[in-house]
Amino acid sequence: MSSDDAMTARVAQLRQRIEAACARSGRAPDSVALLPVSKTFGPQAVRQAAALGFRRFGENKTQEIRQKAGPLADLDIQWVMIGHLQTNKAKDAARDAAEVQSLDRLDLAYALQRRLQAEDRALDVLVQVKTSPEPSKHGLDIQAVPDFLRIVASECPALRVQGLMTLAMQSNDTAAVRACFRALRELRDRLRAESMAGVRLDRLSMGMSGDFEVAIEEGATEVRIGSAVFGARGYV
Repeated sequence: MSSDDAMTARVAQLRQRIEAACARSGRAPDSVALLPVSKTFGPQAVRQAAALGFRRFGENKTQEIRQKAGPLADLDIQWVMIGHLQTNKAKDAARDAAEVQSLDRLDLAYALQRRLQAEDRALDVLVQVKTSPEPSKHGLDIQAVPDFLRIVASECPALRVQGLMTLAMQSNDTAAVRACFRALRELRDRLRAESMAGVRLDRLSMGMSGDFEVAIEEGATEVRIGSAVFGARGYV
């Protein structure tokens, strides 16, 4: 089987699993977007995925976006920053990314605002929330999110808040993983009741290759999938 055929088969199977999870939850299949995560995969793999209709790709590092953007300039691709973003990389994200899903602190928000003003553009953002007890996970504490949203809405007009993002804990305990996703959905529901000006909370980005079905059952509107689209990663 060619690499193109293998990717086509993986994506078809993935879409079937997404549809089944939506059906279990009483949701329409088109209520969940699939964001392929192309980190560590080269431009040719991205080009193969683009041939299947994908135009948004998630990356963990701004330098990978820059490395791939040139060879893929003939395609209408939007790069989505999903990894932890260092403040000194804000200029790169403001220049190259269509969206940042890992906004998690005010100094980053202010840095992005300054760079976006210089670039004369705006950026869609999701606020990353820490719902896992693991120290390695980034994100705002749940109780800090309301004030953070108010400050961003009032002081960072170039940042268009569209929703929330989280990473669940890595565990074989499905109930513990589910609790992470449920916490984000419940937070979103509480925040919606407050009707903050300048803040949209339509989107919940949660779930990856190993746990996306649980995330969909808990309300994910977008799942971030790497290996289930591109195949196994060859980390060096």
